[in-house]
Amino acid sequence: MNMNRHEEFGGNTNKGPVQEHDVIMRGRRLLDITGVKQVESFDNEEFLLETVMGFLAIRGQNLQMKNLDVDKGVVSIKGRIFDLVYLDDHQEKAKGFFSKLFK
Repeated sequence: MNMNRHEEFGGNTNKGPVQEHDVIMRGRRLLDITGVKQVESFDNEEFLLETVMGFLAIRGQNLQMKNLDVDKGVVSIKGRIFDLVYLDDHQEKAKGFFSKLFK
């Protein structure tokens, strides 16, 4: 059977390249995230990223985008990180969650 590990666990079954998704945090001050499809919204207190594994919400203080490479799907964020939460895959639900949470 010629199946890669990602396909075994219900991942991307098309024949295109599978993009990895990793989140690396260094000391609650720096985040390196791979597998980012799009930056939906951001300000100094929250980021909403669409990743290959769903929407990722990042909350914190004095957040800044340090690096963005759209072609490689890499985002680096610096600031004081409070939390990271994966949301539903549907964009509207993710935006609705944030609008209720931060009113």
